[in-house]
Amino acid sequence: MNAKMKDVAQKAEVSIATVSHVINETRYVSENTKNKVIKAMKELDYHPNSAARLLKGKESKIIGFLVPDISNSFFTKIAKEIELILRDRGYNLIVSNSDEEVKKEKEQLKVFNSQLIDGLIMAPSADDHSFLEEKLKDYPVVFIDRKPAGYNKGDRVLVKNEDGSYNAVEHLINSGHTNIGIITGLPGLTTTNERLEGYKKALKDNNIRIRNEFIKGGNSMFDSGYKLTRELVDSTDITAIFATNNLMTVGSMNYLKENSVQIPEEIAIIGYDNYNWATITDPSLSVVKQPIQEIGKKSAELVLSRIDEEKQAFSEYRLDNKLIIRSSC
Repeated sequence: MNAKMKDVAQKAEVSIATVSHVINETRYVSENTKNKVIKAMKELDYHPNSAARLLKGKESKIIGFLVPDISNSFFTKIAKEIELILRDRGYNLIVSNSDEEVKKEKEQLKVFNSQLIDGLIMAPSADDHSFLEEKLKDYPVVFIDRKPAGYNKGDRVLVKNEDGSYNAVEHLINSGHTNIGIITGLPGLTTTNERLEGYKKALKDNNIRIRNEFIKGGNSMFDSGYKLTRELVDSTDITAIFATNNLMTVGSMNYLKENSVQIPEEIAIIGYDNYNWATITDPSLSVVKQPIQEIGKKSAELVLSRIDEEKQAFSEYRLDNKLIIRSSC
């Protein structure tokens, strides 16, 4: 059960008014009393978001953005697009990183709650997120890229992962490939599951047997893409690879280049996400391009609309990918 201001007052043995003065700095409070209130707040895990907002009577003009990997340019580019929209409305963006760990997500949510944010945009990790019922305060949340497991509230801005994967694999099939390997990201993520389903569906629809040895799962990082490509090349007879994550795509390409595997003559490859380097590799890389600009714009607009006017029903938006064919397949 969430602690209230009166609980803090009782524990610190002060009045509710004194607690509010400490929170809002609206009147002088002695250091000794202030420390007692702060200690009580920490012990009760009390965050003054709703109380302070009510007493101050104004918004913080701050939106939080919680991402699983700040080093991944996919999320940094989305952050830039979000910031462009927010800036026009007088809002600031605070970006935080969870390293794909639910423990760090909980820690960062505590920080956001104490910062009096007006809204949150979040790309959740793979773990169960039923804890959000208790951790989220009185601000709207918009989830991007992935669905939070175990939590059904909040708007979502996602992409058509299954369609993007299906189109990539179907192109490889139409190019004459039947032995197609796939490298997937973290298990449990909706992006991982949906892209794998698109791969399997494309094979089934073209009467190609699904071979488990062609399916390799990793941790969505460069090293994992490198390692899993080595496994596919060394232990299978694949002639094509579909890498479903941008960092894993780079790792996969790196392994093929280091080991003088001819692309696409020996192994064709299609990656995920479109970046400038994809056009200058030799050969240039075919990719499934995600609508980064649209994800950022839509998520920012949604969180602002929730702040302006509460709605009853939550919405899920699915944006289109685009298959860009270059020389790697």
